[in-house]
Amino acid sequence: MEITIRDGGPGDIPAILGMLDSCVEWLVAQGRPGQWGTKPLSQSPKTVESVTRAVDEGDVFIAEVGDVPAATLTLGHSPGPYLAHLPPPGEPERYIHWLASDRRFKGHGVGGALLAHAAEVTRRSGVSLLRVDCYAGDDGRLVRYYESNGFVRTETYLGKDDWPGQVLARRVQGLSGGRQ
Repeated sequence: MEITIRDGGPGDIPAILGMLDSCVEWLVAQGRPGQWGTKPLSQSPKTVESVTRAVDEGDVFIAEVGDVPAATLTLGHSPGPYLAHLPPPGEPERYIHWLASDRRFKGHGVGGALLAHAAEVTRRSGVSLLRVDCYAGDDGRLVRYYESNGFVRTETYLGKDDWPGQVLARRVQGLSGGRQ
């Protein structure tokens, strides 16, 4: 199965929200509603606003299998405002927002392909720090997923309603020959 990655934009917001809804449905079916709750995220005005802002302010990438959008990732220049209490990294960074896949493509490598693409885009921009934050509750599978894609744990945090979060970082070799 061939995965292609293309630039996305505002016209992809409905597909992105559909992928997020697919993730919620899958998480609920797995008995893991702690990450994003039980209701479709497309019905949350706050989530729609956050996705729209990320698309407007960041670089959106869509992984496609055939011509079907299978996964998405937005690459910004900083974490979301909910992490304003954490110390800044002290260097330029790129930050991953809204990595999600249509669960019909689970296990096909679309998320990993997007993470590799984000690392390459970060490297090409001359930035050597790529970070992401994620849900760290339940069995910790999501944190381990990022670790399996080259990220290491940095800060833990508690979000709204004691939502357990983990920030992870990955060093990418910069254009100046920095270390990986």
